[in-house]
Amino acid sequence: MSPTTIAYSELYTAREDAATSYFTDRFGFRLIATAGPETGTADRRSWALRNGAVTLVVTVPVGDDGEVSRYLDAHGDSFADLAFVCEDLERDYARATGAGATALRAPTDTVDPARQDRFAVVSGFGDLRHTLVQPSRSPAGTLPPDRRWNIDDTFQDPATATVLGGVDHIAACLPVDTLKRTVDFYDQAFDLRYFSEEYILVGDQAMDSKVVRNESGGITFTLIEPDPTRNPGQIDQFLAAHAGAGVQHLAFLVEDIIGSVRELGDRGVEFLNTPATYYDVIRERVGDLAEHIADLRETNVLVDRDEWGHLLQIFTRSPYERGTVFYELIQRNGAQGFGSSNIKALYEAVERTRETANR
Repeated sequence: MSPTTIAYSELYTAREDAATSYFTDRFGFRLIATAGPETGTADRRSWALRNGAVTLVVTVPVGDDGEVSRYLDAHGDSFADLAFVCEDLERDYARATGAGATALRAPTDTVDPARQDRFAVVSGFGDLRHTLVQPSRSPAGTLPPDRRWNIDDTFQDPATATVLGGVDHIAACLPVDTLKRTVDFYDQAFDLRYFSEEYILVGDQAMDSKVVRNESGGITFTLIEPDPTRNPGQIDQFLAAHAGAGVQHLAFLVEDIIGSVRELGDRGVEFLNTPATYYDVIRERVGDLAEHIADLRETNVLVDRDEWGHLLQIFTRSPYERGTVFYELIQRNGAQGFGSSNIKALYEAVERTRETANR
């Protein structure tokens, strides 16, 4: 057995009010717990938020010389921890460190024994860390075990029709010549096996992408590095803004993406626009979804198809100053891919728009 699923994702940010309200007011997350100086955590303040099967922890620094402040200075608003649930903590910790992960914290008892049993912390790619936790016995679920939490026992399901079904995948940008090494590391350290790969060429830009996932599919990473023989593109831009490898986006699984985009858009979530010409040739790509094209066009939702089925997806604009993180909504109707052909289709649509304007 390997780590089974993502327990929580912890975002470091300097903008407490904007960061928490972005998730609660716009995405419909509910506050379930808080931690900070009043609970014994002197250098940071955290809010645990939940929507459906997704738990996010938003953390801001207290003071200017702590670990959170240093991380923010280096990377901007960024996910610093992706926690893995482990059935056998000691075994998974030994495997990770034996495969080259840096031991940031050896297995130890949680700060608050009422919440979890034991945990450990190891390194991932770049400055990202992975907290390894045992399945939680708390009604509040798994929260960072290195601090005490004030639990809001009144928390409920989100006041929104969009209930998130989990983190479908995490997309990460990596520096040139580190992709294969990172894939091998996640295989050996966490039993996240190679799943697929693709070389994506868009005009004069290109990137290599490899997907790794665990046996259950509960943890999936899409790992991307730019092709240095091509012109710099969005991956290079992320690496410069983030000062190295990091999480580019989290993809949230939804059941009804059209309804979710309409609802979350009304709540203030800003999604990327899609050129109208993208939908002019969509019948050639998706066939039996033709009757839904008007809804797709209205909501800017993208469509892709593979041998197993199709998926619908859309990306938000980054709400952070450096543009280091954004989010994705994804609805899977059998498809197991990640919409890579949408990158090409969007590029071609932009080119058609440009050519039409120049006539």
